[in-house]
Amino acid sequence: MDKKSNWILSPSDFAFLWEECRRCFYLKIVTKFPRPRTPMPGIFRLIDSQMRHFYGGKQTIDAMPYLPPGTIDTSESRVQSVAIIVPGHSSTCTLKGRLDTFVRFNDGTYGIVDFKTSGPRSEHKGFYSRQLHGYATALENPAAGSLSLSPVSKLGLIVFEPSSFLESSGRTASILGEVNWVEIHRDEATFLAFLSEVLTVLERPEPPSASPTCQWCQYRDTSRITRL
Repeated sequence: MDKKSNWILSPSDFAFLWEECRRCFYLKIVTKFPRPRTPMPGIFRLIDSQMRHFYGGKQTIDAMPYLPPGTIDTSESRVQSVAIIVPGHSSTCTLKGRLDTFVRFNDGTYGIVDFKTSGPRSEHKGFYSRQLHGYATALENPAAGSLSLSPVSKLGLIVFEPSSFLESSGRTASILGEVNWVEIHRDEATFLAFLSEVLTVLERPEPPSASPTCQWCQYRDTSRITRL
């Protein structure tokens, strides 16, 4: 029997949390029992902040020539959608999260950009596609008083892959690497099918089975049978 609810979903959870363990995803959304928060290593936070500082306020012709003419905005923005109706489901979902970077194109459309520090792994492209589609959907269908950017014409990743270390003097050094643009093509049908899959899981009366590789679920299960 479907749970007639409006689930609050974060696009950031559409990447690794959903892929790693549907049970953890269910527990976070339905029972409000999230995994313990694990801090991002400081070096990645620093690289991310420096990339945003570098690109913020620049014209794409100078900093992102692979994009149409426009202005890059790296000011942190909260986004929230109206309740999204998904065909075949009695429950709905609201997309709510934090957007780091978008581009105001000169033609009146917008681009959603996310910065990543890693190799351009093709297997991760699908994870991030769901995340960026979630932000685009929230921006094009905003709740009252929330940020509205429409239409969104471009989605993509700026991927920095560190590859070498350079010492320029006795006290300063640089980490060098390649920067790539990974474009994510809009596919609303596939994203809607993904939301349908998510709601099918959330509407269950009980959480699904744990992923066999989920270390958090293994720890929870082991702790229940461990006698101190």
